[in-house]
Amino acid sequence: MLPMRIGVSLRSSYGTVEPRVAARRMVERTRAARAAGLDSLFVGDHHVTGSTYLQNGPVLGRLLAEWGDRTAGALFLLPLWHPVLVAEQVGTLAALARGRFVLQVGLGDGEGQFAGMGASLSRRAGDLEAALDVIRRLLAGETVTADRPVRIRDARGGPLPPEPVDVWIGAGAARGIERAARLGDGWIAGPWVATDDARDQAARYLDARAALGRPPGVVAVRRDVHVGADGADAHRVADPVLAAGYRGLPPDAAVVGGPEEVAEAFLALGELGYTDVLVRHLADDHDEVLASFERLAAVRDLVREA
Repeated sequence: MLPMRIGVSLRSSYGTVEPRVAARRMVERTRAARAAGLDSLFVGDHHVTGSTYLQNGPVLGRLLAEWGDRTAGALFLLPLWHPVLVAEQVGTLAALARGRFVLQVGLGDGEGQFAGMGASLSRRAGDLEAALDVIRRLLAGETVTADRPVRIRDARGGPLPPEPVDVWIGAGAARGIERAARLGDGWIAGPWVATDDARDQAARYLDARAALGRPPGVVAVRRDVHVGADGADAHRVADPVLAAGYRGLPPDAAVVGGPEEVAEAFLALGELGYTDVLVRHLADDHDEVLASFERLAAVRDLVREA
């Protein structure tokens, strides 16, 4: 079995932080992730926030200048996007990337977000499948005519990616996991999934892939973490954040501890069938986040040596 990979899903939301400060933080965190030897770098997608949320295409273009030749990618909540625009964004970002590019896709949620983007919440599952088909055909150089998710006539994409783009699909519901098995090159479990559910969801995905006669591909899970110098130091930073109801996470979904404890938690996920852990940091304090990134290098070494 290949060693588990550790990547980062960078925080893009900074509330009322001045936008240039937020952008500098993302650049510095990318440098820290590279210095820690992490395997992949991703940015998220959200709209109609009314706050400092740095959008995926422009910010990833800047971050790729810092990242090197490791895997990178961006999440696109496909029901909120025109598929031709996504194909053009992905082709451009893949041209800037020096390594493999991954298109992460998800359904998105929230009535306000969908209404603000003029999208249909009730049609989102079908719109995702239709959009992904269009995007893949455009990225392959086809001329595409389609009636869904929007009416398209004789569309062509460009630039085309220099190599095939992998598609990882985020999902938690049974139907969504089965969709990921059918349509994706990988699947991403959400950060809210507790340990027992993580086991059940991975089994559902792997069983669905086997039933389709497809290899497992990437089996990823996102985890909100803080790596301290030791357990007490980690809990000093993370406990007040979690006590305030951070993202509604269940108690055992976050990973908090010294390097040895965090490595043990990641390896336990590997035993469930996960190939990749995508880290998002719990802390608001930028210096604490950078320190946690530095300690992730030790976590990476412990995981690879196991």
